Amino acid sequence: MTDSEAKAIELAHRLFDAARNGDADLVQTYVTAGVPVNMIDSQGNSMLMLAAYHGQTQVVSVLIEAGADLNLVNDRGQSPLAGAVFKDESDVIALLVEAGADPDVGVNAGLLALFQGAERIRGGKVFHVASWHHCQVPNLTRS
Repeated sequence: MTDSEAKAIELAHRLFDAARNGDADLVQTYVTAGVPVNMIDSQGNSMLMLAAYHGQTQVVSVLIEAGADLNLVNDRGQSPLAGAVFKDESDVIALLVEAGADPDVGVNAGLLALFQGAERIRGGKVFHVASWHHCQVPNLTRS
């Protein structure tokens, strides 16, 4: 591995950490400078996937504005939307849906992901997410 390759890999790791940890300014600086917005890590996770999964709304917004692929799935077939639903990140879910994320992409997509997250999302937010997709979600709350 050349020194240039090692530095590129180090920068990529730094940016994946920034997406995961919510450093929107760092992500925006490098994406604006030309770093590929859809680059992936060794597990196929894009910066958007990492930011969505960890509830980093500002980073998600930066990446959406930069043209990130909303439906890019990782090596496990998971989309950023499915990751956000799984982690109960309702603000991220709203951003992704409003930006046009497809709920039918990936192995843990669509209603399956919504149903899996239904008990974790409180206050009717699952209904609102589902209503954006013109579907109905059964009442999954427990008494």
